Amino acid sequence: MKNLVYLLLFLPFVAQSQIDSLETTDSDVEYIFFEGDSIPHTAINLNEVLLLHKLKFDSNEDRKRYLILRRKTIKVYPYAKLAAERLESLNERMASIKRKSDQKKYARIIQSYIEDEFAEELKKLTRTEGQILVKLIYRQTGETTFDLIKRLRSGWRAFWFNSTANLFNISLKEVYDPENVKEDYLIEDVLQRNFQSGKLERQDAAIKFDFLELTEKWLK
Repeated sequence: MKNLVYLLLFLPFVAQSQIDSLETTDSDVEYIFFEGDSIPHTAINLNEVLLLHKLKFDSNEDRKRYLILRRKTIKVYPYAKLAAERLESLNERMASIKRKSDQKKYARIIQSYIEDEFAEELKKLTRTEGQILVKLIYRQTGETTFDLIKRLRSGWRAFWFNSTANLFNISLKEVYDPENVKEDYLIEDVLQRNFQSGKLERQDAAIKFDFLELTEKWLK
């Protein structure tokens, strides 16, 4: 049996507090009325929940390493998520601007905004945290930090080169590869657990992988 499965969970005691009444017609169709809703329903939509495996470690050192990785991942993920959101907005806006001069002007505005928003925080990152951030930016955008700089040099150059000197000691070409790198799989495990708990806001990855299959692989 798989250690990790997708389940549709339904908690009766929660639903009962929301259901006002059940009515059955001659056609034997049951209608559900929710409190505050006058429209009858014939079914209840259930949320898909990812049931995660129980964490097991071969040694106390492995456990410590995971906890450190968890702390660092939780810290930098919001920056990667924000970078992806800013990139999407930038791409949409740049596509609508025809003149090169106007594109450059807009890019400078974005540069200033990003620096004011969280550049000071990024300066405080350790080398390890910076490397995790680079990987997560690839997860969220589908592009390496190096390629983003190359493509958006006018707008993001100061952001990456001037404001985050800590990143100079890491590889900006690093990708996120949970299929072949165990640390990246563990980072994904941290993300999934914190998405589920609500500690981190979920943002779909720009790259494709099956976490279920990855878990089966790495647990073996």
